[in-house]
Amino acid sequence: MPFIETIAHKDAEGKLKEVYDNILSSRGKIAEVHKIQSLNPESIVNHMDLYMTIMYGKSPLKRVRREMMAVVVSKANNCEYCQTHHADAVNHYWKDDKKVEQLKQDYTMLDLTEQDRLLCDFAWELTKNPSKTNDQSYTNLLREKGLTDREILDGTLVVAYFNFVNRLVLSLGVNLEEDTSGFKYGEV
Repeated sequence: MPFIETIAHKDAEGKLKEVYDNILSSRGKIAEVHKIQSLNPESIVNHMDLYMTIMYGKSPLKRVRREMMAVVVSKANNCEYCQTHHADAVNHYWKDDKKVEQLKQDYTMLDLTEQDRLLCDFAWELTKNPSKTNDQSYTNLLREKGLTDREILDGTLVVAYFNFVNRLVLSLGVNLEEDTSGFKYGEV
């Protein structure tokens, strides 16, 4: 149960009802992370704009990589809610339950490409030890392994965004939905 009051879709009025209806139309379901912000509907709109830009926007960093990094950040923060949702999104691409479960448990045990491993390492380190990544060592290493500056920026945005959302979820008691299926994950 959330630590603060939330408003359900059936009880929503005005701007909140409009926001919820738009989410249902575009995402298929209203997630608990949206409901936790129901007392401030404009925050949901701004949150979704940021989310859609970072996770669905046009980028040379493939969506599956962004989702993979989201899982790693959420694991580093012990955020089961985001791990579950974004592991489901990764599996939309990987279609391998065992591999996705290993990503959630310990990505270092997976047979990943060198770039994917570096992106996961970067996500973990920037989350757990942000000051260790401010000396360009990761940026230079990612660049040396063929990632563009735009990909590095977009990966950093994913890490920053999920650190924000993990804290929202954890500090306000957002519970995982009973059924996490039915969300739209976009194109491959």
